[in-house]
Amino acid sequence: MSAPLIDPFQRPISYLRVSVTDRCDFRCVYCMSENMTFLPKKELLTLEELDQMCTTFIDMGVEKLRITGGEPLVRRGIMGFFNSMTRHLDSGTLKELTLTTNGSQLARFADDLYAAGVRRVNVSLDTLDEQKFADITRWGRLQQVLKGIDAAQNAGLRVKLNVVALKGFNEDELFTLVEWCNTRDIDLTFIEVMPMGDIGNEDRLDQYWPLKDLRAKLAEQYTLLDLAERTGGPARYVQLTETGQKIGFITPLTHNFCESCNRVRLTCTGELYMCLGQEDMADLRAPLRNNPDDTTALQEAIRGAILRKPKGHDFDYSRQDVAGRMTRHMSHTGG
Repeated sequence: MSAPLIDPFQRPISYLRVSVTDRCDFRCVYCMSENMTFLPKKELLTLEELDQMCTTFIDMGVEKLRITGGEPLVRRGIMGFFNSMTRHLDSGTLKELTLTTNGSQLARFADDLYAAGVRRVNVSLDTLDEQKFADITRWGRLQQVLKGIDAAQNAGLRVKLNVVALKGFNEDELFTLVEWCNTRDIDLTFIEVMPMGDIGNEDRLDQYWPLKDLRAKLAEQYTLLDLAERTGGPARYVQLTETGQKIGFITPLTHNFCESCNRVRLTCTGELYMCLGQEDMADLRAPLRNNPDDTTALQEAIRGAILRKPKGHDFDYSRQDVAGRMTRHMSHTGG
């Protein structure tokens, strides 16, 4: 069982994104409905089960682990899980342990995360305007997030801002966000809004701002130099010649990035999604719970799932309709 994980298209799978909870202290309008029904806690993997699951993937060649949610830092006892994963960093089998967060709890946990071996965090933040932030998160407080970013940087964590590009919402903040990140030495990545889950009255087409249009607007003020650099994820990067800063673009709609996909996603209930934009998944909770002292069945289930990894996803807004829509929420799959 020591052979590397290779999918049917000869892509090595070395990156696992793990949702540790579907719960969140925000209700972002493109991610959740305002009145979410969360999963019963008994359905969630325990922290010990998450440890065993991640350890099995690492033993099978996964080198990068990103912890997501929901908001991962609202899960009770989550630092115990991070501290447990430190042993894989110390042994060298795990190359990187990272986190995607809304930033609300970073002021509490930044120092502990650094001590556990985390060196980079992605913070989801779509606006620097307090009222717009309150509107888009429904429950959020911008100053709490900004204090969290300060704490992360003071702890030594490298911060990257993930900004979902939303038509009519943050178009007017494009240059403000770029300049703010430049002055703070924060990396910045823009993401196209994806058709994930039932979000109530929000309209995906009304939200959709193609990144090719965002990039064209950016080029009105800056000289964009394409970079060959990759960080293991789906982003493509440019450098702004005038400032030297790096800007990332994640474009699942205008240009999908599937040809180099090296990642799979594990939900907080133990479902493995081989593609964010496909419904096919493998239940890993059953083989884990049925054989807690022997991971052979779990490893076989993982290998069987990887052999079903599709070539790519089907997200498409080009026909004035939302094709490839996923019924599950991003908070369940892992952001």
